[in-house]
Amino acid sequence: MVFRAGVPRPAAIGLAWLATVAFAGGPAGAVVGGAEATPEGAVMVLSSKGGVCSAVVVAPDAVLTAGHCAAAGLEHRVHFRDASGQPVLVAVAARAVHPGYDAGAIAGRRRSIDLALLRTETPLPSRFAPATFSAASPRAGETLTLSGYGADTPGDPRSTGTFRSVALPVIEPHGPSRILVWLKGPGRAGGCRGDSGGPVSDGSGVVAVTAWIGGACGGLTQAVLVAPQRDWLDRTLAGWGGAARWR
Repeated sequence: MVFRAGVPRPAAIGLAWLATVAFAGGPAGAVVGGAEATPEGAVMVLSSKGGVCSAVVVAPDAVLTAGHCAAAGLEHRVHFRDASGQPVLVAVAARAVHPGYDAGAIAGRRRSIDLALLRTETPLPSRFAPATFSAASPRAGETLTLSGYGADTPGDPRSTGTFRSVALPVIEPHGPSRILVWLKGPGRAGGCRGDSGGPVSDGSGVVAVTAWIGGACGGLTQAVLVAPQRDWLDRTLAGWGGAARWR
């Protein structure tokens, strides 16, 4: 189902969701220190408790986001604006959280594959072209592009909702990883609340998905590499009648 502002819809998910991303007022910001970009293959994921995340379109009716953005027990909607600028909420028909996701991983310092796929009840508009995944394994010194709809003002949810990107260098604070990539730019540049689930690209495709921001907004950004999870991604999408694009 697709819902537009002002159209009656089930009470389970009210239009109060839309207030979270601040449609009133001037332009919203995203990605601390970033510049506004065209969201050709990215949307937002909203939860029934006011959660805001970014997501990568991977098929006409499927998006990839962070696992913690698809928490069990909550309802979710995929959000974007239509051609006239009106907010649209698309219902989620199926959800697949990576079997290696551990909700308590950060507190317990355990390994976690923080990824989830969401299947929409109806296809997304054709302007959201499915992203291409990159099988690369970036290393320290390389520059990647982090993108998302998150806040650019810490503590102010009204600054979410605009898609922005920022180029950040790869660092290896704990040595090279086969699962994660870490990004940290100079000064206050990096991810913020709402950027979880957003794409991290290497120029040829999406190489990782943002999962965690260390410290204040603009601090160390941790993302989950997609190449090591290719089997899960391909199998899940194939089960939904889709296919991921790889380069």
